[in-house]
Amino acid sequence: MLATTACSQAMSQAMSKGIMSPPASARPPRLENVGIEQHLNGQVPPDLAFIDDTGRTVKLGDYFGKKPIILNLVYYNCTMLCGEALAGLAGAMKMIKFDVGKEFDVVTVSFNPQETPEIAAAKKKDYLERYGRPGAASSWHFLTGPPESINALTKAVGFQYQYDPKLNQYAHATAIMVLTPQGRISRYFYGVDFPPKDLRMGLVEASQGKIGNPIDQVLLYCYHYNPATGKYGAVVSNILKLGAGVTIMFLGALLLILFRLERAAPPRRDWSEVKAEIQAK
Repeated sequence: MLATTACSQAMSQAMSKGIMSPPASARPPRLENVGIEQHLNGQVPPDLAFIDDTGRTVKLGDYFGKKPIILNLVYYNCTMLCGEALAGLAGAMKMIKFDVGKEFDVVTVSFNPQETPEIAAAKKKDYLERYGRPGAASSWHFLTGPPESINALTKAVGFQYQYDPKLNQYAHATAIMVLTPQGRISRYFYGVDFPPKDLRMGLVEASQGKIGNPIDQVLLYCYHYNPATGKYGAVVSNILKLGAGVTIMFLGALLLILFRLERAAPPRRDWSEVKAEIQAK
């Protein structure tokens, strides 16, 4: 048990530093099938059936169509990484000005088919309290489901995990996925701590310009998502271009002001005219 937990923690820590999971051949024993395989721009199947935290049968497509979505896969009775990942997500969402239910939705899915809507509802209550903003209850969904739906979803997003029947535990990596309003995978963020700046930019990009402000567009010009690290990094060439453009605009504005001031000033008088007026007095 300790070995499995330690390996899972090590993999999570590595991914939180921006390192993707190693190939299966290089993974520790009992973790050969554990990792994240990116399926950027892949479509999350909208017809997969789950049960929400109220006991109602839903399809993933019910949440598509209007806002970007944060998708995370956990199991609610996990005693290690899942709780940390949910706490990290709630903390990161509190650090950005976007609100769950207004600019984006969240869908949390258990990959343990034995878990029930009652367990999901209890977990939802806990993390809504941590998030602490009004209006989130109707837009942060905690789902459970049958094995066939879970398998299809985890395969679609590249989430690889492994059940250990001796320990009755799952070995798994941790990540959140940002989906477009149409349910396509736009971004992956690894680990249990999610930088608020990256999360905001990921949501702005996934929204296809429907949320955010001009400053976000400037930041997205200067920072690009790196799939290999799951983080946004500075693009030096774009920063230099932006700086040069701002300098040119500043100089142009300064010259325009000076030109207008010169035109508004009274005409200059010749010194001989001024001298003649003084002598006449």
